[in-house]
Amino acid sequence: MPPGHLRVDVRLTPHASRDVLEGETRLSDGRRVLAARVRALPEKGAANEALLRLIAKSCGVGPKQVSLLSGATSRLKSIRVEGDPASLAASLGLERTGQSERA
Repeated sequence: MPPGHLRVDVRLTPHASRDVLEGETRLSDGRRVLAARVRALPEKGAANEALLRLIAKSCGVGPKQVSLLSGATSRLKSIRVEGDPASLAASLGLERTGQSERA
């Protein structure tokens, strides 16, 4: 059986004082997203790469198991993490796994 994956919507704040996942938050339109901050500047994809590394480290997976699906130039991003959706969601501090999928 192929491994599953978790799709996570993230609101990224670059040029922060530290790299940190701040947990799940609700946007003004009601969507739930994972709030994240990274020290990297939003130039040449540096902030996106820092976000992917931060998520990989938090989930305990390799960097190649985390990919950017959409939002390369936006604060709102969609990220795919390969692995067991329930354990990945728990490691990210997400309340629900409604965005999880099986590959």
